[in-house]
Amino acid sequence: MSTQADFSTALLDTRLPCPAGLYSANGADPASRFSVYRNNVQGSLINALADSYPVVQQLVGEEFFRGMASIFIQQQPPHSPLMSRYGDGLADFIDAFEPAAEVPYLADVARLERLRTRAYHAADAATVSAQQISAALADPQTLAELNITLHPSLHLLNSAYAVVSIWAAHQQDTTLAGIDIHQGQHALVLRNGLEVEVFALDHGASVFIRHLLHHRPLLQAAQDSPPFNLPQTLALLIGHHAITDLNNKVLP
Repeated sequence: MSTQADFSTALLDTRLPCPAGLYSANGADPASRFSVYRNNVQGSLINALADSYPVVQQLVGEEFFRGMASIFIQQQPPHSPLMSRYGDGLADFIDAFEPAAEVPYLADVARLERLRTRAYHAADAATVSAQQISAALADPQTLAELNITLHPSLHLLNSAYAVVSIWAAHQQDTTLAGIDIHQGQHALVLRNGLEVEVFALDHGASVFIRHLLHHRPLLQAAQDSPPFNLPQTLALLIGHHAITDLNNKVLP
């Protein structure tokens, strides 16, 4: 391993000693200087994760979160200078992190928070007006092949736990006492203007929107979904500016 590789490895693993061959210009102890630098790097990465996963940290407490994050950093160091991209693998890490097993919904809350980050940084896209959508839905000649393109920020999450309710409770500083944790929820995440919004969907609406994301025509997507309220679901998408294109072409 090269000196640079030794330095990078030791920088992210507090169990390793200061790499050999380091010197300081003013004669200070290189091990002490390296330790300070390593602590700063570790602290910055942990803080970045805490900023991306605030509800996860609230659920387990700051001390537990920072300890868990330090282990995650050792196993999955950053590969991009953009800190907004760091932490994609935290939810899967939590799934396998035995000390977190007492909070079984923690990984899915992390997945929801990661989708919020992705939605915030997703590309912009012009949206279709409600009038244009109403006109397209009212045209019987083209309705059968009508395809709807959804905003790049839109994501879905299916969970065996009440992740939307858990997340929402922490936005209002309320307790989880009235929430049935084991009541699974289907989450819709999207950016409306500059605001990232989170909604709970019923199963049929979630399946329908997933079909739209896979470019199925509107009517086929509705027919191939479990029972759900189509007008209400379309109103949600229209009202929150989630539709960016309408066309009658067969998409791949």
